[in-house]
Amino acid sequence: MSDLHDDSEHEHEHEHGPLGELVTLRDWLRYAVTRFNRAGLFFGHGCGDAYDEAVWLLLHTLSLPLDRLEPFLDACITADERESLFAVIERRAAERVPAAYITGEAWLGDFRFQVDERVIVPRSFFAELLEDGFAPWIDDAEELTSALDLCTGSGCLAILMAHAFPNAQIVGADLSDDALQVARANVSDYDLDDRIELLKSDVFDGLAGRTFDLIISNPPYVTADAMATLPPEYLHEPRMALAAGEDGLDIVRRLVAGAKAHLNPGGVLAVEVGHNRHLVEEAFPDLSPVWLSAQGGDDMVFVLRADELPE
Repeated sequence: MSDLHDDSEHEHEHEHGPLGELVTLRDWLRYAVTRFNRAGLFFGHGCGDAYDEAVWLLLHTLSLPLDRLEPFLDACITADERESLFAVIERRAAERVPAAYITGEAWLGDFRFQVDERVIVPRSFFAELLEDGFAPWIDDAEELTSALDLCTGSGCLAILMAHAFPNAQIVGADLSDDALQVARANVSDYDLDDRIELLKSDVFDGLAGRTFDLIISNPPYVTADAMATLPPEYLHEPRMALAAGEDGLDIVRRLVAGAKAHLNPGGVLAVEVGHNRHLVEEAFPDLSPVWLSAQGGDDMVFVLRADELPE
């Protein structure tokens, strides 16, 4: 009889214990926001605050539409669902795992990508800049025939370029075999295997003889000082996708030095460097890049045409 009594208690502990006090999705949302705020989480992987991240994690865990919170706020949460929600909230709050790794997905605008800890969580100003075909740097998006996404990671920017430039063949290159595996899955998800070629390359080393109308790159650019003070969330990401030497420009120097040989006449190089504009200008005093503006911030991406690059 005691065994039966123990089993019965276990079955109902989440109905009467601390988790049992959280009955509806509204209750769980309030709890998650409080838990995240008290844990002092950092939000830099797609969501701006504890509320947005809590909504995303709860709706995803419950297999509910991510754009429809209101109809479900007063829905009751089952005992099994309570366990799942609690585990997700604790993983985010206690282990500081980015929400994208917990859900296995990340978003750039309307585009969804598979992600895990083999790649950094997609986030790039290029997502906005590509919405209008990278105008005015590209005169006619339909006439562009070839483009390169260097340091492609999850393949997200290569996929965005394939949509922005419908007649272009795209190459996505990365040094990480793990990242290329994730990129292949994403390219297949969008049925773009015939238009996006993924290959292993250490910057331009694996691209001998290849030239492009457009080269974009969101390379590693975190300085040594910044790496030493990163919030715990970023430490779950591959270090090789973040760290770039003392001044954060180890890869950028190679991009600038090698790009001209891989650009067609009139081609364009665009590089994202975060808040490192001053470092770029100090490192390349003889160049005059144009710095672009986006809704998320200004001076994060610079552009140079082929004839402005060093031989």
